[in-house]
Formats: sequence, structure tokens, C-alpha cells
Amino acid sequence: MNGVIIINKSKGYTSHDVVNIVKKQLNIKKVGHTGTLDPNATGVLPILIGNATKISKYLVEHKKTYIAVLKLGQKTDTGDVEGKIIEVDANFNKIDIKQIEKVLHKFLGKQKQTPPMYSAIKIGGKKLYEYARQGQTVEVKPRDIEIYSILLKKYDNIDEITFEVECTKGTYIRVLCEDIAKELGTVGFMQDLERTKVDKFNIENSIVLNELNAETIGQKLIAIEEIFIDKNKLELNGTQLKLFLNGVKLTYKLKDDLYRIYNKNIFIGLGIVNNNLLKRDVVI
Repeated sequence: MNGVIIINKSKGYTSHDVVNIVKKQLNIKKVGHTGTLDPNATGVLPILIGNATKISKYLVEHKKTYIAVLKLGQKTDTGDVEGKIIEVDANFNKIDIKQIEKVLHKFLGKQKQTPPMYSAIKIGGKKLYEYARQGQTVEVKPRDIEIYSILLKKYDNIDEITFEVECTKGTYIRVLCEDIAKELGTVGFMQDLERTKVDKFNIENSIVLNELNAETIGQKLIAIEEIFIDKNKLELNGTQLKLFLNGVKLTYKLKDDLYRIYNKNIFIGLGIVNNNLLKRDVVI
């Protein structure tokens, strides 16, 4: 059993919890995940099964889409609903929708974002949240991120904004929520977060953990070669295949790229062509 299954993660589970549950339910040892989700977040979590764990490097840099609920007028120490309220805006009033849309538009494009103290980033051998829990602060350098799209979805309640954002890996939606609130002249925190898409993996094709069994995984499992269907196919004969599997570089006058490798129309794995030389990358 090799491929990717898209889990619609429920609240309360870590990504590691989901991996362990999948291992137990399917009785499979080789299981991994890509695109970590916080326990309080829900939605798309691609799970790699069997030999699909070998392709994780191709799945971690993809853009992601979220639907977030921003609670206005209050600030928490963690930037989300799990934290303690540390500030309240007593003068907060309802905001004009046009102003909200204008502010959201300001966040489009490439920019710098400083990761929050309550995160798993390591500095000096310790995770940031470990420093935060001890009441310590350390210098955190801003990181390059990009917001591809950001749209207002709903503003029914006076103090809640629901928006959809498509962004690069490494974007902290908690920080984005706080920054949006600041631009609106108040404070805020991320009340809810659902990830709806990771590159080509979307929530419409996902499955919840309690529905996972031998039958459903047969219907939902995405084959490794299907994930790379946009890459060109390269057929090797028996001699070429033996050399390829032994790590010998083969001469191919093709453009530099990743290729799907086949022998007798059977998917073997992935190879990389660079400077007219094909080398083995991932063997399935």
C-alpha cells in the first residue's frame, strides 16, 4: 500500500497523533505526514503511506489555503483561542466592510513576517514555545512569506471576520490575524482555522479518521505516479533500468526536470535530468 491519503483532521489531534492512528488502523509501519497542523486547527493533512514517505521532500514547499476566523477586540498571549486574554479594546466598534476589504488587500504579495513566540521553531536548541512558557523572550528574525490571495468570506458578527487566504509554506495565520487587527485599529486573535487545500490536495477529497478502513482507503488513496502526473514519462529498457537502479547516470538529451520512470509501462520511481544526465532520485 503506497500513496497519499488526505485526512480531514479534527480539533484536538496533533499531526503526529494522526500518523499513529493511521499506522494502527491500517497496520502499516511506514506512515508520515506533510504540512503540520496545530492541534486546534482542522482540515487537510496529507498522510504519506508506505513508499510515499520517500517523496515528502516534494510536498513540503507547496502553497496552502486556509479559512480563518479572526476575533476582534481582544488579544491573547498565544495569538489564538487557546491563549489567555492579555488585552481588551474597550473602544472597539463595528468596522465598515469596505475598510476590512481594503485592509485585507494590503497583505497581498511578498512580505516579511515574524514567527510567534508560541511556535515550534528552534533557537539555541529550544523551541520558542518553551521559552514563552518560561516567561522568556528571544530575538526571532522575520521570514519571507507571500500571500497569493486573501478574500473576505463573512462579517456577520460585530467582532468576527472570516477570511480565506492562499499563502506560502511557513506563513503563520495567527500572526496574520493579529496584523490584520492592528491595521484595523484594534487587537485580535485567531479564533478558528481550517486548512482547505495543500497544493493539489483539497478538502473535497479528504476523509475523517473514523471513516478510515481498508475499503475507504482503496477509494481515496492517491497513487505516487498520479501525484507527479504533470511530469513527463520516461521509459527505460532492461539494461538502462539496471544501470539506473544501481545509481549510474544515463545520458539523455532532455530538458532539466523531474521525470516519471517506467519499465515495460510499470512505474519505477522518479529520476532527475540535469545537464543531459539522468540520475536516480526516488525508487518505489
